[in-house]
Amino acid sequence: MTSTKEIRNQIISVINTRKITKAMEMVAVSKMRKTEQRMKFGRPYSDIIRKVIDHVTQGSLEYKHCYLEKRKTKRIGIIVISTDRGLCGSLNTNLFKQVLFKIQEFARINIPCDLILFGLKSLSVFKLFESNILAKVTNLGENPRLEKLINSVEIILKAYEYKQIDKIFIAYNKFHNKMLQYPRVTQLLPFSKKNVNDIRSNNWDYLYEPESKLILDTLFNRYIESQVYQSILENIASEQAARMIAMKTATDNSGNRIKELQLVYNKVRQANITQELTEIVAGASAVSMD
Repeated sequence: MTSTKEIRNQIISVINTRKITKAMEMVAVSKMRKTEQRMKFGRPYSDIIRKVIDHVTQGSLEYKHCYLEKRKTKRIGIIVISTDRGLCGSLNTNLFKQVLFKIQEFARINIPCDLILFGLKSLSVFKLFESNILAKVTNLGENPRLEKLINSVEIILKAYEYKQIDKIFIAYNKFHNKMLQYPRVTQLLPFSKKNVNDIRSNNWDYLYEPESKLILDTLFNRYIESQVYQSILENIASEQAARMIAMKTATDNSGNRIKELQLVYNKVRQANITQELTEIVAGASAVSMD
């Protein structure tokens, strides 16, 4: 039978663990408020520039940008955005499952995949699978700067422009609310023209000054930058929310475990007292008989 001292040591250990998880929960709550606010501030720009792109691509563009060119898929690229640290539940695991499913889907038809990785967790996982990694960025922090990210993104964009890659996807965790974050793998390039009901025919276009090439190149590049940066902000907010929930669950489980150990401790202590009383009574009976 386990001694009361061992049980006391277990209780003390779980109490200390609960203090740590509670502190981490409070830190995650504080960080989540800031990252959620930063993420929400970025959404309007990201949504509006996406609408502008959708509307521009409905016209009859004289300048055919390579981002609009649909070609036979021989190789794909995926930008994977994960966290640098763990202790955030199944957030990264669910994302990696979606990415691996996408890679396997194309591998079945002999289409290889190149990766751009953001976050230490994605680097550690896809190294195990011996994936072809073009670039990696780690230690993003809670407020990453676009200048630190864009160089890695340009590597895969150049590969697309030189027709070394025919499709680019981006994978990240979408922040829905504090309790729900879900993985998304969406196509970034080439742009797809959406079927929008419009009274105008498809033979119209904008008037560009000074020239359409300069404006569309800048517009499309800003679109890619905004989508990647907003995806990173979404993933950071999702990380803090997932860590808050994970630490709260760990704290609650620690409390339940402490109650269970205290019950076991009381039972063992009561059994020891009963045994000692039995031995005392038996000893007193033996003395009186003598």
